[in-house]
Formats: sequence, structure tokens, C-alpha cells
Amino acid sequence: MSATSSSPGTGTATPDASRPPRSDVSAATGFVGLLGLLAWIIFCRNYPAFADFFGIGGPRAPLTGPYAALAALAFSSIPMVLWSVLVDKVHRNPSTGIDWDNPRPASTVLEISIVKIAGLWATWAMIGFLYCVARWYWSGQYLFAMEVIAGAAIPMFILSIPYVIWLDRVMVNPRDHAWHFGAMLLGREAYDPDEVKKHWRAWIIKGFFGAFMISILPGGFAYIVSADLAGITSDPVRLARSLIELLFVIDVQIGTVGYLVTMRPLDAHIRSGNPFLSGWLAALICYPPLVFAFMGADGMLAYEVNTAGWSFWFADSTTLLWIWAALLVFLTGVYAWATIAFGIRFSNLTYRGVLTNGPYRFTRHPAYLSKNLFWWCSTLPFLVTSDSLTDLVRNTFFLGCVSAIYYWRARTEEAHLLQEDPKYREYHAWMEQNGIITRPLSAIRKRLRPRGPVIAQPAE
Repeated sequence: MSATSSSPGTGTATPDASRPPRSDVSAATGFVGLLGLLAWIIFCRNYPAFADFFGIGGPRAPLTGPYAALAALAFSSIPMVLWSVLVDKVHRNPSTGIDWDNPRPASTVLEISIVKIAGLWATWAMIGFLYCVARWYWSGQYLFAMEVIAGAAIPMFILSIPYVIWLDRVMVNPRDHAWHFGAMLLGREAYDPDEVKKHWRAWIIKGFFGAFMISILPGGFAYIVSADLAGITSDPVRLARSLIELLFVIDVQIGTVGYLVTMRPLDAHIRSGNPFLSGWLAALICYPPLVFAFMGADGMLAYEVNTAGWSFWFADSTTLLWIWAALLVFLTGVYAWATIAFGIRFSNLTYRGVLTNGPYRFTRHPAYLSKNLFWWCSTLPFLVTSDSLTDLVRNTFFLGCVSAIYYWRARTEEAHLLQEDPKYREYHAWMEQNGIITRPLSAIRKRLRPRGPVIAQPAE
């Protein structure tokens, strides 16, 4: 992810060479969500003891089921929402487009709200249809996501009525993206085709990535809650794998909250989806179903053919195992931190403001950088068990291709953000001159390819 988050309502700070522009998300937001998540994990692991203490009936076993993983979203999102509203007061940011002090009578916005609700309901119906006809949503891990989404559908349709009317009463301009799509469907008022495109980019992102994130919640959560920790501190491989899995669970849980809590009153709405076709292609290649064709075990860019990984090659040296385990945990920690820093505003392919703190103080793309370094260090593609030079060359080349895809993603995301927000342009320029990691990488890039910004074509 690029350094995007909420909306730029907090304003751009006075330029200061010693620090980047002020971040639109406070550093504490994500960490209060992390504390809530960890508390729920501890409760689930120790549920038998809690059940005995409180006299709760039923089985005595850790809560490892998929709905325990789903409930974890509440324990991570509620603290972040409360912090955002009560401490950071994000609902007062001008970028919400809301004037809380001058609500209109419901009767004056009812016609606008009806058009908007029609647009939303039609959008959800179309996304539901796409879920039905896309076969990958009805097998494997996606079955749980479809169960959750189907269960939430009727409440969403019903609750959208009072929510939209309530919000339209305080919005400065209630004719937003959803209204323009509804106006196009009803054909009674003039609409802006560009606003309709913005509406669909946002909802395709939420529909596609939301389902994916929900689908991967249960697996890692069950592993962490049921993990046997006996003797783990004396085994660098087991310890590293458990910590890495925990960090991935944190990343998935906080990231899923970001996709689900895209609410304007929290200044967490999607202001725009990436308009560049190249950005969408670079991102979608990295997720099901396309990821299996490109990066799966039998994919075009498969880079783990006859590889054994770090724990195999360093098995004869306990010291190297500990060093490498620490390195991999550190890289995964940076990756998780990059998601935590977003708080309730994480999502791919979107502009939701500018994030300049946390790991984004050192590089514009800490998640991509740490993720790719992790793959190189954990897989060691240039070491193969087949003693085949062909496998060595192929694995190394194809993992290089995967890293190049992530570089491509980063550049298209920057192109999107550079055209949206002057604060991001200030942040981008500041990082070029001051970023501990970005500055030397930028210097190398300019030497190798002294050209201007990436040129991408808008997606229609």
C-alpha cells in the first residue's frame, strides 16, 4: 500500500524540512485497535478458564471457529472508532463534507435520499449477482465470506434507509457518487458520468477486496488461538512461524476493518478509486483468482520449484536459524505495522487522504518493501534441492518478476495520489530528499532511468 488513509481534512502543515507533512491518521488509532484484538485473542485462547470462572455452560475448548475470527473485527474496530471520534474528532474534519451544526429537515432531503438509496440498492444487487456468477466465490475459503455477506445483506438494505436520510441532512452536498448513479438509473435528473465511474470504482474495490479479506479471517485466527506454545521459545523455527502467523492475523484483521468501515462520518470514506487501468491490473494480479495463474504453485511466475526454504538450508547452524528467524519476524512486523498505521482506513486502490507517520516516515511503500524482502529471505530461490541450474535461474528470475509487479503497483498508486492531493505531493517530495530508505532508492532509480513520473491511462 501507498501512504494513503483517511481524507485530508486536517489540513496541510506548514512545510518543514525536518519532518514530513502532518499525517491524516494519528499514530495511536491503529494501536488501540491492536490492543482490542490481542485482548480478544487472549480471551479465545483461555476461554475454558473464563467459562469456569463465570459459570458459562457448554464445551470447554478455545474459541477457534470462524465466527470467533469474525467477532475479532468488533474488538479491533470499536476501539479505533471510539478513539477516532472521541480523541481525534475526525467527524469534525472539513473533508467529511459534513456540517453537523446545521442539519436540514428530513423532508427537504427525502427526494435526494430516495435517488441515492436506489443507486445503492442497485449497486449491491449487481455485486450480489457478480458473486453468484463468479465460480471462485463458491468454493474453498470464500464459502465463509459468502455466508457472512448473505447474512448481512437484508440488514444492510433495511438500515441504509435511515442512515442515508440521517446523513443527507448534514452533508454539505448530499448529491454524492451514489446519488449520481441513482440519478442515471432513474433518468429523471442530470447526472455526471465521471461521478458514476467514481461510485463504481469504490464499490468494486469494496466488493472484491471485502469478500477476499473476510474469506481469509478464519484460518490464521484458528492457528493462533489453538497454537501449542510449549517449548516454543527454544525452537527458532517454531517461534518464528508462530510470531509471523500472529503478525499476519493482525494485518488481516486490521485490514478487513478498513474495507468494512468506509463511513463518511468517520472521515474514512473512499474519496476516489484508482483511475488508472495499469493500477488495477497490477493489483488484481496479486489476488485470487488471478494470483493462482501468475504466482501459484503451477503459475507462470512460480518461484518455489524445488526450493526448501530458510529453515532447511540453515538447519545445521542454530545461530543462523536464530538470526534468520529474527530477520523474518522483523520484516513481517514492518508489514503488519504498515497496516496498523492506517487504523480504520486501510484498503487497496483508494485515495482516503495521506498517511505520513509510522513506517511511512522511512519509505513510501513499507508494506511492499518488507513483503518482498520477506519472500526473498524466506524462500532463498537461488538455493534449490534439485542441483539444477535451470531451477535456480527460473526461481530467481520469476521472484524478480513478482517484485517488479509490486514496484509497478507502487508507481501506479503514486500516480493516483499525486493527482489527488497537494499534501501527498509535498510528502512525496519530502521523502525524495529525507526518507531514510526512499532517498537512496530514488537516487539509484534516477541514475538507472532518469525519466519523469509514470504515465498511466485512466480506467474506464
